[in-house]
Amino acid sequence: MYTQCPECLTIYKIGADMLAEGHGSARCGHCAAVFDTLRTLTEQLPGEPFQQLLARSAADAPPQLSVPALRPAPSQQQTSLFDPDERQRPAPRRAHAPAFAHARRSHPPVRNWPWTVGVGALLLSLLAQLAYAERASLLDHARVRPWLDSTCAELGCRLPLRHDPVRLELLSRDIRPHPSVASALIISATLRNDADFAQAFPAVEITLSDLDENRIAMRRFLPQEYLGDSRNLISGMAPGATASLVFEVADPGKNAVAFEFRFF
Repeated sequence: MYTQCPECLTIYKIGADMLAEGHGSARCGHCAAVFDTLRTLTEQLPGEPFQQLLARSAADAPPQLSVPALRPAPSQQQTSLFDPDERQRPAPRRAHAPAFAHARRSHPPVRNWPWTVGVGALLLSLLAQLAYAERASLLDHARVRPWLDSTCAELGCRLPLRHDPVRLELLSRDIRPHPSVASALIISATLRNDADFAQAFPAVEITLSDLDENRIAMRRFLPQEYLGDSRNLISGMAPGATASLVFEVADPGKNAVAFEFRFF
């Protein structure tokens, strides 16, 4: 989760432990201002470019929670409502009516198979919706993906390339002024795929900062924005292959002396 200081507009990544510790309040490490972290709390950063995170307005009434995650069972204490010396008296027996007095009624057989079929169809529909909602993680899962590849090979379909940014190694990087565009920079990097499978090119986030490691500018590039050949988007990076990436960015000024790469 992310939040933004309203004084200096610095964006911080914050976790649940830090939110609970400060009861929603925190002190900015850049300008030392104390601010409400819940006002601009968000799960994901918006697309570039952006200046401020969306501030949440306080509701008139607190939101109502409707989907419980856990409810501890109360301790069960049995309380005797009767005197323990009382003895339970057997109920008086009723005289059975003669056999000819009973009216025999024929009950039609109960058919439950339509309900069984309906419940099975609803269960399959729920499983399909869960699989569609978690399709990204299932496609990149190390155990599930081989089974999906073999099934898709028999059906004649094609799955998207796997995505594992942790197995991407940054071999080199460089930044220099743009030779033909004023007030612009060229940032280059060499990337290697250390995975044993071909994977898609990642989204690359470049952050420029000053000597105090304060963020000055940030830009996130999608693969189609930095790849010149569209065929590379389809084939991806082969196992052990390297790729040279070139990015053109605006020069944020002389205070930007450090830069950082992150892959998503």
